[in-house]
Amino acid sequence: MEKYAIEGTPKTPTISFDIKGGILEIKGRSIPENSIEFYKPLVDALDKYSIAAKPSTTVNIQLEYFNTSSSKCILDVFKKLESIHKGGSEVTINWHYEEDDEDMLEAGEDYQAIISVPFKMVQVAE
Repeated sequence: MEKYAIEGTPKTPTISFDIKGGILEIKGRSIPENSIEFYKPLVDALDKYSIAAKPSTTVNIQLEYFNTSSSKCILDVFKKLESIHKGGSEVTINWHYEEDDEDMLEAGEDYQAIISVPFKMVQVAE
């Protein structure tokens, strides 16, 4: 598997995981009917990736909004990335937020406090 991709909808984010390049992107809104079911294939793909992870892995998160059940699943994704990081791959998470979106900035800071992976807050001009 070289790529894992899910096309976004009004309720689910676009997910693009370039396994060969070590780049994961999650963009859009995350309010799926069943968050666990929606994120499970990504968590499984990260499990497979962790066996032969690239020397560096870049993660770009640019969410407009996510619900509570998605936040737990996103944390699960970050925990997989944390174990990949501990396994020797240099993982960097870029958390994008709009300059007037305090909630999204705080959510990124909360994740940053929970996991031990380099986390960059990236302000996006509207």
